Amino acid sequence: MTGSISFILNGEEMEVRDFGPTETLLDWLRLSRRLTGSKEGCAEGDCGACTVLVGRLVEDRLVYEGVNACIRFLGSLNATHIVTVEYLAAARGALHPVQSAMVDCHGSQCGFCTPGFIMSLTALWLTNPKPTRDDIERALQGNLCRCTGYEAIIKAAEKASETRADASDPLYGGAEKIASRLRDLALTETATIEKDGERSILPASIADLATILACEPKATIVAGSTDTGLWVTKQMRKLDPVVFIGHLSELQSLAVTPQGIHIGAGVTYTQAFDTLSREIPAFGRLIARIGGQQVRNMGTIGGNIANGSPIGDTPPALIALGAELTLSGVNGPRRLPLESYFIEYGKQDRKPGEFVESVFVPRPKAGAHYAVYKISKRRDEDISAACGGFYLELENNTVKTIRIAFGGMAGTPKRASAVEAALTGKPWTEETVKAAQAAFDTDYQPLTDWRATADYRRLAVKNLLMRFYLETTGNPQELKRYPEAAE
Repeated sequence: MTGSISFILNGEEMEVRDFGPTETLLDWLRLSRRLTGSKEGCAEGDCGACTVLVGRLVEDRLVYEGVNACIRFLGSLNATHIVTVEYLAAARGALHPVQSAMVDCHGSQCGFCTPGFIMSLTALWLTNPKPTRDDIERALQGNLCRCTGYEAIIKAAEKASETRADASDPLYGGAEKIASRLRDLALTETATIEKDGERSILPASIADLATILACEPKATIVAGSTDTGLWVTKQMRKLDPVVFIGHLSELQSLAVTPQGIHIGAGVTYTQAFDTLSREIPAFGRLIARIGGQQVRNMGTIGGNIANGSPIGDTPPALIALGAELTLSGVNGPRRLPLESYFIEYGKQDRKPGEFVESVFVPRPKAGAHYAVYKISKRRDEDISAACGGFYLELENNTVKTIRIAFGGMAGTPKRASAVEAALTGKPWTEETVKAAQAAFDTDYQPLTDWRATADYRRLAVKNLLMRFYLETTGNPQELKRYPEAAE
C-alpha cells in the first residue's frame, strides 16, 4: 500500500502525499504552487475561470480535456498531466497560437476570465483542427465572460485554428514522452493518503474497491466530483474517507451490441457522447446540454445515477428506455431495473458496500419513437426544472408500449404510471393524448422552487406529452400552441 499520488504538473513530475481528501486542485495550484493564472470565480464549476487541462490515458491514448479545477479534488489526479495557462507559451516566451489570437482579436478586457477561456480553446485547438462555429460555442459553454461578450473570443478561436502545432509546442511535441511517463505512474497497488486524520483512498482495481467499501460502507465514492465538489465548496461538508474511482479503467468500458449499449460507471459524458449520439440521437442531444464542456469531461453517467438526485438529467432518459443497472460488491454483481434503484428522496437501493458498476441501455426497437426534453431557464449549462424521457411503440396506430419518466417532478426520478395506463391500448390520437394529460396530476405533486413553480411544472409536462405526440405524427408546426413545451 502506498501513501502518495504522482502526476505531472506542466513539465515537472511530482509525488504528493500531504493533502486532504477534499483539497481542490485549484487551491493546491494557487496556494501550494503559486500558479495564480487559474482563478476562482464561482467555486461550483459554472464560470470556467479556473479551467485547466488534464491529460490522461484513454484506451492507452493521451487525451487532454478542460476541467474545473475549483471542484476537482487533488486525490483524483494520479497518473495525469495537469497543464495550467503558465505552461502554454514556448520556452523563449513566444505566445501559444490561442494566446496570440486572443490578443490579435481583442478577446480580453478585465482579464479575469481570460486564462480559463484560453485553456478551453486550447483543448479545442488540440482536438479539432477546423472547428465550426457550433464547435466553438459548444467548447465555450462552460466559460462566462462579463466584459467583452463572446464574438471577439469566437473570432480568436477561428484565427487560432489557422496555426497548427509543431514540435516546439510543449503539449504536441512531447505527447509520446508524456504518455509513456503516465503509464509508469499508474497505480499497481491501493493508495491511502492521510492528513489530519482524514483519508483519501485510491483502489488499484474494482476488486480492491469492493473490499475497501466492505470495510468502509460509509465512505464517499468520487468519480468526477461535479456534484460532490459542491458539497465541499458550497456546503462546507467534511468527507472522510473519500474513495476515488475515476482512474479505474475497469469502470470505463463502453460497448455496443445488437441488444444495446453497456456503459461502465466511470464513463464520462464526453466519452459516451459520440456513441450515444450515433446509436440513440435524442440521448446524445441531451448529453450536449448537461453542464459545460468541463463538467461533461469530468462527470460520469454512473455518478449521475448513483447520486440519486431527483433532478439528475440522465435517469429519466434511461428509465424511459428500460435501462438496467448493475451494482457490485464483495458478494458479486446484482442487477435491477434502473427505475427500481430510486426508492425515495435521498434513498437508493444500494446495500452497504455496493457500488454502481455499469448500466445497460436497450436499443429502441425498430419503428419505436423516443425523445428527451429538458426544461431549464437557460439552454446551456443549467439544471433542469423538469426533464422527461418518452418511449413509444405503436401497433396499427394503437399504443402497444409507452414509458414516460420525469426528473424534477418528485423526490426521485419517476415514471408517469397513471399517464401510461391512460394511453396503453388506446389509439395514438390527439384526443387520447388530451384525455391522458390529466393523469399527470395523479402521478406528480411537484414543488415550487427557484427553478419553476409547481403549476408551471404541471403544465409543462402535459404540454411535453403533446409535443411528443405532434413530433411522432409529423405535426411539429403545431408546437407553437404549447409554449411551455419549448426547451
